[in-house]
Amino acid sequence: MEQRGVQLDQANLSCSICLDLLKDPVTIACGHSYCMNCIKEFWDGKDQRRIYSCPQCRKEFTPRPVLVKNIVLATLVEDLQKTGLQAAPADLCSVRPEDVACDVCKGRKMKAVKSCVVCLVSYCEKHLKPHYESPAFEKHRLVDPSKKLKKNICSRHDEVMKIFCRTDQQCICYLCTMDEHKGHETVPAAAERAEKQKELQVSRQQIQQRIQDQEKDVKLLQQEVEAINVSADKAVEDSEKIFTEMIRLIQKRSSDVKQQIRSQQETEVSRVKELQEKLEQEITELKRKDAELKQLSDTEDHNQFLLNYPSLSALSESTHSSSINIRPLRYFEDVTAAVSELRDQLQDILRDTGIDISLKVTEAEVLLSEPEPEPKTRAGFLKYSQDITLDPNTVNKNLLLSEGSRKVTLLKQQQSYPDHPDRFIDWLQVLSRESLTGRCYWEVEWKGGGVNIAVLYKNISRAGGLLDCLFGFNDKSWTLCCDTKCYTFYHNTVKIPVSGPVSSRIGVYLDHRAGILSFYSISDTMTLLHRFQTTFTQPLHAGLGFYLCGSSAELMKLK
Repeated sequence: MEQRGVQLDQANLSCSICLDLLKDPVTIACGHSYCMNCIKEFWDGKDQRRIYSCPQCRKEFTPRPVLVKNIVLATLVEDLQKTGLQAAPADLCSVRPEDVACDVCKGRKMKAVKSCVVCLVSYCEKHLKPHYESPAFEKHRLVDPSKKLKKNICSRHDEVMKIFCRTDQQCICYLCTMDEHKGHETVPAAAERAEKQKELQVSRQQIQQRIQDQEKDVKLLQQEVEAINVSADKAVEDSEKIFTEMIRLIQKRSSDVKQQIRSQQETEVSRVKELQEKLEQEITELKRKDAELKQLSDTEDHNQFLLNYPSLSALSESTHSSSINIRPLRYFEDVTAAVSELRDQLQDILRDTGIDISLKVTEAEVLLSEPEPEPKTRAGFLKYSQDITLDPNTVNKNLLLSEGSRKVTLLKQQQSYPDHPDRFIDWLQVLSRESLTGRCYWEVEWKGGGVNIAVLYKNISRAGGLLDCLFGFNDKSWTLCCDTKCYTFYHNTVKIPVSGPVSSRIGVYLDHRAGILSFYSISDTMTLLHRFQTTFTQPLHAGLGFYLCGSSAELMKLK
């Protein structure tokens, strides 16, 4: 209990400005006591307005009070100091850089807990008490501590800005309404705040509604992700089972063929060896017969010769035909050819079905946003560069492939290509091995004239002079015809003249999903020649066609 009394005495004998024990204590007319230097400095700061008030109760004095040391308080302070009591610990008074300091505290500053927008002063918990206790501060508005209170003072008139000018959209003081803002539409700042607060509330409601809507969308997308993952996992599992079964069937077929070949091999070898053994037995018998005849031939006794001749001269009938049909190294070539044909058929099936499967996978895309815009620079296009080669099974026999099946040249003499159902017969055309889906870019270097640079569906007709085989003259192909002086675009027999700089290199950009096909003239700059918008329903192939002998075109390596 005694210790609690000493603490109370210490609090009563502390300066509310510096929070230390009173030094040279003075008591002003309102009854509050301060260090002489603390109250002097406080009033010196207010001297320019000639108004002097108590930092605690805000009572005003005119003129400035004369300060006289309070002997009684000074004696009490000395007695407390003799008991060994010290000032408040520094860590209870210090203010961190991010905190707002109390404007009233002198010396060691306390952290402010509120700021008064009327006083334009920030207060610690101790110095804030008068605002709660004195009726004089009832209309003062307290806010969270702020370092920007001075911004509420008009820099021109040194008055609090309590008015809002709607004309200039800024806060002003009452003197501004008589000066540069005279005649403007003005309202109390509180009224403007109330109106803006309503608008702010509406904005917040809109934002909150958007948040709710987008949170629902996020949940839907999450469900979509889970559905995609489940579907993809099942597709992978099922396809692995199917491919495993296909591999097992192929392996079984391979084993059956191997077994048949070995069985036939054993039968044929056994038959040949049986015949071989018979021949060897006959040879042995013939050699024995030859030895007997030689012995008879060497007999000098004529009677003995004639007596034995009938029995030795007669030859037995041979059991073996004198003609044996031998086919060196060709016994099972037909089997190899049949297996090779099966392989080629399987490759075609896998290629065609692989394209269909790829298209189905592409169609499984979830369209969540607009397609990406077409690139603006050649570097942007090169990100989508596609490595394309030409299919020898489709090339017309008057076209010569070279440069690793990337270049094709129109010649007068026909080439010795084997017959193939995919080969173009009547039109001088060829298409690519690779199918094109997604976003693709490639470039073609052409020479001569009458060169068609095309994209097309693989099921375009290959034979017959009808236009359904010719690039650009059916609904399955799109082509840019390049000549020495101009360009022309064709699709489904529609002819579209194309203007632009003629160059020997053409860039082709395809966005299969967006249905965009663009042709560019490539030189020092990249110039758009023609863009076509449609809906592609199948994977596409690149194609090249020719009209003039000696013309050529090459699919360039871009990577």
